[in-house]
Amino acid sequence: MDKLLFGTGGIPISTKKPDIYNGIKQINSLGLDSLELEFVHSVFIKKDQAERVKETARKENVVLTAHASYYINLNSEEKQKIGISKSNIINAARIAYLSGGYSVCFHPGYYMKSTKEQAYERFKKEMKHIMDSLKDENIKIWVRPETTGKVSQIGSFDECIKISQEFDNILPCIDFAHLHARGGKNNTHEEFREILTKYEKALGKKALDNMHIHMSGINYGEKGEKNHLELKDSDMNYKDLMKALKEFKCSGVVVCESPNLETDALLMKKTYSSL
Repeated sequence: MDKLLFGTGGIPISTKKPDIYNGIKQINSLGLDSLELEFVHSVFIKKDQAERVKETARKENVVLTAHASYYINLNSEEKQKIGISKSNIINAARIAYLSGGYSVCFHPGYYMKSTKEQAYERFKKEMKHIMDSLKDENIKIWVRPETTGKVSQIGSFDECIKISQEFDNILPCIDFAHLHARGGKNNTHEEFREILTKYEKALGKKALDNMHIHMSGINYGEKGEKNHLELKDSDMNYKDLMKALKEFKCSGVVVCESPNLETDALLMKKTYSSL
């Protein structure tokens, strides 16, 4: 991509007759650029609908991303749950790709009783199966382990970078609110610059050119994320984040996950554009 795009995690709240087609059209009407397909409970787009979704997005000049199921744990002690988790990611990637999607993100799972090292090795093993399966189907889409918001979850910034160094077509989905929630730091201009510097150093300029970012306000405690908030009701320093993203000439998609989806997406786009 050649610029930073802004959009919503799901169909905009203001969409009349809220289906995916009207949601894409509403993104365009609002002056936004992207929409994330929320496959978090189910992949609601069927194979025979994907071409229409793709054509609608193309016509409205809207870039699509996707969020795979919440029901994923690639470090489960139950083989069946790992199998279902892999299927959920593969199916989300498949339908997102057929719909013209740019990127699909997911939460990798939980440390459970494993050490962090053991959990990572299992995560890596299952990701190889996922990426091999997508390659076999000729599905070409960025696959994005998301930086997670709870200290019990696999998905620290370092883990997401490390897995991206292991495979082609994997890059992190950086959720800056989650990074902030894991310890209460990562919320100043200097810290945002440090994150992006580390990101570029580890993964190259291509990573800055193909970003998938999540943003919202966030409520958090000692164990990390509690729930998302509107930006105005949180301490999330979105203004300095927009400044850092511009300084690093980042391109890709910023997905707003606030409770007031389009309002905060437009606020971030306006802030970014004014810099």
